[in-house]
Amino acid sequence: MSANSQTSSITASDILAQKGKTPIVSLTAYTTPMAQMMDQHCDFVLVGDSVGMVLHGLPSTLGVTMEMMILHGAAVARGLSHAMLVIDMPFGSYEESPEQAFCNAARLMRETNAAAVKLEGGVEMAATIRFLVARGIPVMAHVGLTPQSINTLGGYKVQGRDDAGAAVLDGAKAVAEAGAFAVVLEKVPQSLADEITAAIAIPTIGIGASAGCDGQVLVVDDMLGLFTAFKPKFVKRYGTLGVDAEAAIASYAAEVRARAFPAAEHVFADQTTPAKG
Repeated sequence: MSANSQTSSITASDILAQKGKTPIVSLTAYTTPMAQMMDQHCDFVLVGDSVGMVLHGLPSTLGVTMEMMILHGAAVARGLSHAMLVIDMPFGSYEESPEQAFCNAARLMRETNAAAVKLEGGVEMAATIRFLVARGIPVMAHVGLTPQSINTLGGYKVQGRDDAGAAVLDGAKAVAEAGAFAVVLEKVPQSLADEITAAIAIPTIGIGASAGCDGQVLVVDDMLGLFTAFKPKFVKRYGTLGVDAEAAIASYAAEVRARAFPAAEHVFADQTTPAKG
């Protein structure tokens, strides 16, 4: 077995079977150590294209490449043995045609050992999802706020309010009928998320949606307080690791400048003391 292989005990079929049962737990991960920490607590781990903003300082997800997703996907795979690995298809890697989508999805799965891919879009992506699923690629869909479409959506706004809710519902129905095994609902009104969850036969995974969804996902750096450039309304901070880390770095810098670090216990003597006896 290669170092990159992922031997998850959870499959797309298992996630699908969770519909209406115990809520599905998911977080994003981009590195092996983080994947190891969440492996036993999550049902699936998502290598999100949010990596572009969280780890690479990009202004949006649009600059994320296939190579970046493969690099981080393979790293996360090394840290998982229980949770299922799902990987985002980056912007421009699947929209042109079902054939383009299959080529890139197959590459992502082959080079990362992911068990499934995730792509954004509703009605307009149904044919592509159907094409992929028919060729052995499990697909998680994503409707509502689709970050790769921020230029046409006009920013990171709540989607599906008032009359616009019908289009989001139609999109969720379309991806379910096309064969997606689950669908992410991002930044939609609670009532709409509940309506969609009741209307389709596949699990809904909420992020800024409703506790009534079949599962939840958050960007791990958001919920740990590592990413602090901004905080979406739907994020709950379960830790303040960013503040703690900055304080630790400041303490280190102060001790180095004061020549308090390294101390005697951190340096090596000229020679070892001979053992007695």
